[in-house]
Amino acid sequence: MTHRTTGRAGALAAVVSAALLIPAVTAATPAAAATPAVTCTSAKAGLAAKLKKDITAALSGRKGTVAVGLYDRSTKTTCTLRATSAYDSASTVKVTVLATLLWDAKKHNRYLTSTEQSLAKAMITQSDNNATSKLWKQLGMTKIKGFLKAAGMTKTVPGTGGYWGLTQENVNDEQKLLQLVTAKNSVLSDNSRDYIQKLMGQVVSSQRWGTPAGAPSSVSVHVKNGWLQRSTHGWRVHSLGTFKGAGHDYMITVLTQDNSTMNYGVTTIQNVAKAIHKDLVPTTSGVTRFTPTSRPSEAFVAAPPQG
Repeated sequence: MTHRTTGRAGALAAVVSAALLIPAVTAATPAAAATPAVTCTSAKAGLAAKLKKDITAALSGRKGTVAVGLYDRSTKTTCTLRATSAYDSASTVKVTVLATLLWDAKKHNRYLTSTEQSLAKAMITQSDNNATSKLWKQLGMTKIKGFLKAAGMTKTVPGTGGYWGLTQENVNDEQKLLQLVTAKNSVLSDNSRDYIQKLMGQVVSSQRWGTPAGAPSSVSVHVKNGWLQRSTHGWRVHSLGTFKGAGHDYMITVLTQDNSTMNYGVTTIQNVAKAIHKDLVPTTSGVTRFTPTSRPSEAFVAAPPQG
């Protein structure tokens, strides 16, 4: 009798042990595929935690795949999310095209021609695709890759076959580019940096959406956006922005894909931007915040027919 009872107890113990093991195994699976978290660091007490909380909240419930980069020189603040994930650039690559043109002109100790200036202005302020294609062809792959190397944009891969909008870019490299555009360096001359910022500050109102959303009127705004729809990963919607004033000097990159519509991606980017601007530059008396157009537009870049 005792032997039978011991046998039952042993069997029961084995079942209990197995049952205890199951939750542990199950719990390990989601952790491995966990959604990447926003990470922030800052020299200003409490700012990193606030930004992490508010950017995370801005993305809560949003579908799509979002990559974020923030850098503020004044408070030595950095935030990143999916910073190494590659995205089709769409029209955001136009800043790289202009930077390459100016970098190459500097190497040859020459000014831009009047034609180049006209093409550059149309490319940035109106996101003109034809102007971009002309400059892309004029520069050629060797010069474009030469600039990317000089800029340390090691993970950016230029689109082939003239499809510059399919250039592969990530947040880290775009933030490197924006840092070159906004501070003295050996890659771009001061005049070149001023010229890029001037054009990004003159973007037509219908294209001034995305990262400028919620920017206080006390800071200057420079922006370049892009979007592209393809059969896989839906809509790509991106925004690059640099902001200076009110004691701050910061840049934001938000790259997104898997959006159901273009407007859905725009809203996601603007939710993130509003959170960042609010945390970095709290509103003071007489300061208003920028509200982008309710009808955002952007040049629809060319992609292969099957894409």
